[in-house]
Amino acid sequence: MEQSWRWFGPGDVVPLHAIRQAGASGVVTALHQVPYGEIWSIEAIEARKAEIGADASLGLHWNVVESLPIHERIKLGEGNLTSLFDNYRQSMRNLAACGVRTICYNFMPVVDWTRTELAHALPGGGRALRFNAHQYAAFDCFMLARPGAEADHSEDVLARARSWFATASDQDKATLLASIMAGLPGAFDRYDIPALRKMLDRYKGIDVDGLRANLARFLREVIPLAEELGIRMAIHPDDPPRPLMGLPRIVSSAEDLAFITEVVDADVNGITFCTGSLGAGVHNDVTGMARRFASRIHFVHLRNVAKEPDGSFMEADHLGGDTDMVAVIEALLVEQKRRLDGGDQRWRLPFRPDHGHELLDDVGKGSFPGYSAVGRLKGLAELRGVMTAISTLKSLPI
Repeated sequence: MEQSWRWFGPGDVVPLHAIRQAGASGVVTALHQVPYGEIWSIEAIEARKAEIGADASLGLHWNVVESLPIHERIKLGEGNLTSLFDNYRQSMRNLAACGVRTICYNFMPVVDWTRTELAHALPGGGRALRFNAHQYAAFDCFMLARPGAEADHSEDVLARARSWFATASDQDKATLLASIMAGLPGAFDRYDIPALRKMLDRYKGIDVDGLRANLARFLREVIPLAEELGIRMAIHPDDPPRPLMGLPRIVSSAEDLAFITEVVDADVNGITFCTGSLGAGVHNDVTGMARRFASRIHFVHLRNVAKEPDGSFMEADHLGGDTDMVAVIEALLVEQKRRLDGGDQRWRLPFRPDHGHELLDDVGKGSFPGYSAVGRLKGLAELRGVMTAISTLKSLPI
């Protein structure tokens, strides 16, 4: 598997030489400075490639786009979308012309991954990302004051949410909002409470079927071009895989992945297999999903979460948590061998360690939440060891 690393560009406190020191060679990045819906020009793409390749001794290359974002109006199915689809396709053409042919994207409405704590204290002084069900309920019911929100939370969680909200300071509430908005890493827009309410209002009347129809329309618009260009499209699962703030989620389960891969049945219409996002769903058999959808997995995020009965979860060690990472990796290596034996020149799956803990001198350094250097390096080393062991025992190519 191709060892990769997410990099947010020149403003990332984790520099390119650290990626090489971690042992990765693929760089997963995006043009975060470009507003959603606008064209990624060849000049801008080549400039980013030049930044990555400036020091040839590092041996780095841009292997995956994460993400080429989808404008909110496409998710909403709102108005005349011709120019937005045209712009998205032109960005695809420009990426392919520059040799970048794997695109990760998501179809989560309004917000991306959602956590309520960005620096949960770990034994020894490390810090982790965490989703607390009661804090999310406090945000949903009492800060956002979404009509009908209380029906979406258990009585126990609501009771703890009321208690938290009653004692929370203005700074506590501001920190919670900032934590939730941090799930838009590198995003062009952020929302305050009034703006978030306005966005939610635009989604009134859109249910699971409506959002699925809008995703199907997007896929019909872009997958034929992806086939022509040799671009592999890889949709990222919902994080967490459950409805949030009354918004539907449609990339949360095996049923959802089956719908996506079948509604436009093309090999390039695939999945970013995120073990953490899928693993946060109590209904998901992550290993079974890796095996079932192996042929449509085009990019992999390897991380782990530990779930709690009330719906809370925390980012665990990469080999800890609830997901059997060894079994998942074995399924991915088996799929790689199938591709290699079938003559696929791009048989090696790009993967990256995801959402590492803040550890050692990375604590407080100001990296993007979940993207400190040492925690991801630790995760990558552990994952590399698992891959090497499985490869040796099972005679599977890494």
